Amino acid sequence: MSGVIVRPRSRILHGHDWVYASEIQKSFGAPADGDVVSIKDGRDHLLGVGIYNSRSQIVVRRFSRRRQDLDADFFRRRIEQALEYRQRAGCRSDLGRLVWSESDGLPGVIADRYANVVVLQTLTAGMDRHKETIAAILMEKTGAACVIERNDAPVRTAEGLPPVTGILAGENPGEVEVETSGVRFLVDPLGGHKTGLYLDQLQSYGIVAALSRGLTVLDCFSNQSGFALACAKAGASHVTAVESGTESSARLRDNAARNGLPVETRQSDVFDFLRRPDKPEYDLIILDPPSFTKARGKIAEALRGYRDLHARAATLLSKNGLLVSFSCSHHVASHEFEGAIAEGLHDAKRNMRLIRRIGQPLDHPVVLGLPETEYLKGVVLQSMPGR
Repeated sequence: MSGVIVRPRSRILHGHDWVYASEIQKSFGAPADGDVVSIKDGRDHLLGVGIYNSRSQIVVRRFSRRRQDLDADFFRRRIEQALEYRQRAGCRSDLGRLVWSESDGLPGVIADRYANVVVLQTLTAGMDRHKETIAAILMEKTGAACVIERNDAPVRTAEGLPPVTGILAGENPGEVEVETSGVRFLVDPLGGHKTGLYLDQLQSYGIVAALSRGLTVLDCFSNQSGFALACAKAGASHVTAVESGTESSARLRDNAARNGLPVETRQSDVFDFLRRPDKPEYDLIILDPPSFTKARGKIAEALRGYRDLHARAATLLSKNGLLVSFSCSHHVASHEFEGAIAEGLHDAKRNMRLIRRIGQPLDHPVVLGLPETEYLKGVVLQSMPGR
């Protein structure tokens, strides 16, 4: 088997599962991109096996600490283990994440369930070679009627992979209906923007909705209105949803009508909306923006964006209001995110106390020693005296 020898003090020697280009002392056996390679230290000790790709900054992604081939038995075992974990954890079987990349020992493989449809991403060259095998096993183990490939994520570019969407198994089901927090959504797994419903926020909808009864709510970056509709369903007195995307705004209105829920929709850039001169007040403001940075080198810019966003939002918050905010930028650490919020609140001359942190749900597990598996960070803040 071909392989690589890592330098002293490489991350993989301290529990991480990735080997970066700068950490390779030398390679042997002329591995090709997508091959399974052995990973060794300078004393010829085997550290495991991983997927090799010379085009990526992450040259090797370990998937086992012993010798192991990527064959059908391997994929069946890992997928069975992923599904069993979620069953034991009490996760929904009809809506949620089935496989979460390194967190389930399948680097670059993401599988999501929407009713009778599984949406699959294979984001690494090694796993992309086996996507048909993975799709067949997912259909076998879940009983899904269709597996859709949504390999249109920009991260594939770093692996030298082209964007691809299509049907891997079964037939195109068109739109499917799913339900969460008592609200029904239409999802377009093949054609919608990122399928149109973020599964990592399903538990957050219920948490935030429970706070909203009788309150005026502003849901920013609403996408297809998960938070807005959950709050309206829970008895909020008035809900305003702000979304800039044309497709998502149309879906937002359709979802509100489908559920018979009163939601005021505004198609607008959120930052522009928060600059409104009339400054209406809201009792609960929800901020769930897209990632502010995809690169470690742009963290400072992202933190300035978070600071400005929270400073503007705080000016619209009522005296005893609640602010719920999320970051899905995995390059931004929790303490950095919360620090940027604190600076924004200071700019707005507001004092707020932290009453809850919200993280990833159990179907998006985090691997200790692999911080890249944790990306979603959320806080619930309550206004304090001293406005």
